[in-house]
Amino acid sequence: MANPLVLVIMGVSGSGKTTVGALLAGRLGWPYAEADAFHPEANVAKMAAGHPLNDDDRAPWLAAIAAWIDERLARHETGVVSCSALKRKYRDVLRRPDVRFVYLEGSPALIAQRMAARHGHFFKTAMLASQFADLEPPAPDEAVITVPIGEPPDQIVEAIVRAIGGAP
Repeated sequence: MANPLVLVIMGVSGSGKTTVGALLAGRLGWPYAEADAFHPEANVAKMAAGHPLNDDDRAPWLAAIAAWIDERLARHETGVVSCSALKRKYRDVLRRPDVRFVYLEGSPALIAQRMAARHGHFFKTAMLASQFADLEPPAPDEAVITVPIGEPPDQIVEAIVRAIGGAP
């Protein structure tokens, strides 16, 4: 592949990043990395205790995801990684010429409903407001693929595949 591509599946907690990212990677036959796996233990403990992360907490996490992206691109390999990427400055840490962001967009009510239905995740539903407070929706100059999350995950995946020009 001449130009490898890494897709960053972004959105607030509960928007479906893990589900869509894993399905998309499977559909494309690309490796998938879950953003939560990049968090230092201190971040997980902080969120599990019901405290939202701040920019300082997120810095090593973003650096680890950026390193994963750089490794993929250096080997001329594709990949899919989930990452909330809530603020433009976070996306800028991850932005590369061969990186495309896919924003899973949904209303606070829909996402709260989804979060209430999931069990065993360290992110507490009560912290969702902090995610929306931090969210800076992508600007037009970022050329982000925006996909509403109201459809079933497989339909969201197909919309993303169409948006990137089809499966390789």
